[in-house]
Amino acid sequence: MKAQVFRGVNQLSYEEVPMPDLASDEVLVQVRVVGLCQSDIKKIRYPLYEPPRIFGHETAGVIAAVGSQVQNWQVGQRVVVMHHIPCMRCAYCLNENFSMCDVYKNVTTTAGFAPSGGGFAEYVKVPGHIVQNGGLIPIPDDVTFEQASFVEPTNCCLKAVRKAQVAPGQTVLVTGAGPIGLMFIMLVKYFGAKAIATDLLPSRLEKAKSVGAEAAFDARDPDLAAKIHAMTGGVGVDTTLLAVPSDKAFFQALDCTRKGGKILFFAEFPDEVEIPINPNILYRREIDLMGSYSSSYRVQALAADIVFNKRIDVDALVSDRYLLKDLAAAVDRATSPTPETLKILIYPEGEG
Repeated sequence: MKAQVFRGVNQLSYEEVPMPDLASDEVLVQVRVVGLCQSDIKKIRYPLYEPPRIFGHETAGVIAAVGSQVQNWQVGQRVVVMHHIPCMRCAYCLNENFSMCDVYKNVTTTAGFAPSGGGFAEYVKVPGHIVQNGGLIPIPDDVTFEQASFVEPTNCCLKAVRKAQVAPGQTVLVTGAGPIGLMFIMLVKYFGAKAIATDLLPSRLEKAKSVGAEAAFDARDPDLAAKIHAMTGGVGVDTTLLAVPSDKAFFQALDCTRKGGKILFFAEFPDEVEIPINPNILYRREIDLMGSYSSSYRVQALAADIVFNKRIDVDALVSDRYLLKDLAAAVDRATSPTPETLKILIYPEGEG
């Protein structure tokens, strides 16, 4: 089968690799579409992992083979593949910190080499632990593979929204109106709160308003904090969701978030970035700082419901479609986006 093999930093090789061998409890899925995630791009462009590997994890496809002991799954079923499932028994899982679980981190789907997601291939193997514990989600007949591929990123955003306790009537600042920021806006609105967006691109500000933002401002606006305070009765937003790795965005969040409010880090910053802060700002204003990384098993069913029942418009997030053989070009587009670039989807040969 064909796959895009990571051979080193910025080195993707479109090559023939062996079809994964199935154990008795495993499932083989033919990939029909896989989303290109920012985490995939970081793994390709920075020396984070030893090659060779096959990345890609926002996968939707069709079951192509099942192991002899697999029950309740049949060849031909359309499925979303979740690449991580926690053990549900360790100290992290018992405290619902599922993404910290060793099983969650180390047992994942694969198309060969060190298991690394495997979605950038024609076929991906799903380990028995994931098969048996909710890592395959049936796709309803009226849902496209493209739409279904959004279940995993929706889960990640939903986890953050839940962690920040976004509630009806609140106002939420979303910094960055890329694919993740736009999804945050949709989810904030779905949960009955109001979203205000910031970005540097006018096209993304317009897109933010089109998907439900109450207002959208240029992040460079010197009057940003004053405008947001004017919209919130002089108080500030209840919560800020940082969807861009920007220290400037963080300090804007401090200026725009009300006393007793929350600031949630969602975007991953470069490791060398350090943000100086006077702790008395947090102490005197009772600001909660929090982070949200990856997905949560607890919200998996809700994420699927939101996507499958079209409670948010994931189709509005898609801007580009590339064949698997052109993955390097897709990564280049994502790292040097046009004003119209949002979510990029990848298809095996012949599917784009």
